[in-house]
Amino acid sequence: MTQQGTPEHPPRRRLQPPGRASALVPLLLALVLAALVSAVAGGLVRAGALHPAPGWAGDWMGRAAISHGALMICGFMGTVIGMERAVAVKLKLAWLAPLASSMAALCLLQGAVAWAGALFAVAALAFVGVNLVVVWRQRAPHTLVLLLSALAWLVGCTTFLLRPTDPASVPWWFAFLVMTIAAERLEMTRLMRRRPGAQVALALVLVLMAAGAAAGAAYPRAGGVAFGLSLLLLAAWLGVFDIARRTVRSDGLARYMALCLLGGYAWLAVAGAAWAATALGLALRDVALHALGLGFIVSMMMGHAPVILPAIARIKLRFGNWFYGPLAALHLSLAVRLGLGLESPAWRSAGAVLNAASMALFGATMVAAALAWRRHASNATRR
Repeated sequence: MTQQGTPEHPPRRRLQPPGRASALVPLLLALVLAALVSAVAGGLVRAGALHPAPGWAGDWMGRAAISHGALMICGFMGTVIGMERAVAVKLKLAWLAPLASSMAALCLLQGAVAWAGALFAVAALAFVGVNLVVVWRQRAPHTLVLLLSALAWLVGCTTFLLRPTDPASVPWWFAFLVMTIAAERLEMTRLMRRRPGAQVALALVLVLMAAGAAAGAAYPRAGGVAFGLSLLLLAAWLGVFDIARRTVRSDGLARYMALCLLGGYAWLAVAGAAWAATALGLALRDVALHALGLGFIVSMMMGHAPVILPAIARIKLRFGNWFYGPLAALHLSLAVRLGLGLESPAWRSAGAVLNAASMALFGATMVAAALAWRRHASNATRR
């Protein structure tokens, strides 16, 4: 199904890693999985749902809890995005970015924070180089936004390298992911008639986002409000201009992807409001971080994984209605954590457990989809 394309992703030639770089893919996928499992375990510890016991496992969970954000954003998502971009540009050196970021995640889990910071910076710098190649090959608005996202990752990783305990790196890391998604959606708007001023409006929103992230270190209140406002405005832009408003009326994979996107845009608006409110002194930090990190970004990941994973892992997936199960579980878990959890730490912990369960369910769904494709192909061959 992924070979045929969808209204969200037009048909394109199957991409494969070049030469010996393909040998890195199984290793990188294993490291990505390790970073994800560690980040989720660390998140459960931070939410009070897991309590590390003495011993190596407890030490691992403790370090994972301390480095939860870096593991999830840079070690997991940064590596996945780096792999996808390396496959797309077909350059062996492009694999330096995901290799460095995945090794940095291992360093974090060993407590070698300085080494991790250096490797994250190397990964981000290499990723900037990859995106310069992308811009050189295709100068377009969405490729320029991709380059801007890579620069945001570099600023965040450099901040983390110089000041590992400074939260000023967090908005830059989130800007990296949000801008990456914005570039993808901007590219998809070419399938619709663009309204006058749409690109200019998006550019202004992204400039405000970068300004908010930059100002946050010296002026936390002003920077936080600006960053939150940029998220709100981006949610509005996506709601107005994104093609998902049309494809949600289709069926199959296109409809599933559109529902992932539209639900994510709603959580993006929640995150923007909560981020600004947190900067003004309200106790909504958990809402801001996880409405953005889980509600928006993971929802986007669930929507795009059926297209991106086959290109990276060289597998095929058979889409079915079972894909909606993890998506519904994710939104329900966020409602519990970020809604009921505001009144009760117990509900917050329960919501965190449900967050993890929804992601595990999605992983199981992807495995089942790959096996279903193999059975389908085998039956078709027999017939």
